[in-house]
Amino acid sequence: MRPEYDFTNAVRGATAARYAQGANVVVIDPEVLDVFPDSASVNATLRALAPVFRQQRRPGRSVVRRPARAAGIE
Repeated sequence: MRPEYDFTNAVRGATAARYAQGANVVVIDPEVLDVFPDSASVNATLRALAPVFRQQRRPGRSVVRRPARAAGIE
C-alpha cells in the first residue's frame, strides 16, 4: 500500500453482509434512458409489473408463448 492511504478510521467488514447478498447490475439501453433515467424509475416500473408476471407464472397455468417475429416481417 502507498503511504498516503489512511485507513485509521476504516471498519473492517462494514459492507461484507451487503456484498454477501449479491448484486445485480443491469445496463439500460440508450433508447430508453429518457424513460428510465435512474434505478428508482426502473424499480418502480418493475414493482408495478411484478404482479402481472407472477400471475402468468403460477403453477398449473399454461402460458401460450408466441414465436418471436423475424425482423422486418409483419
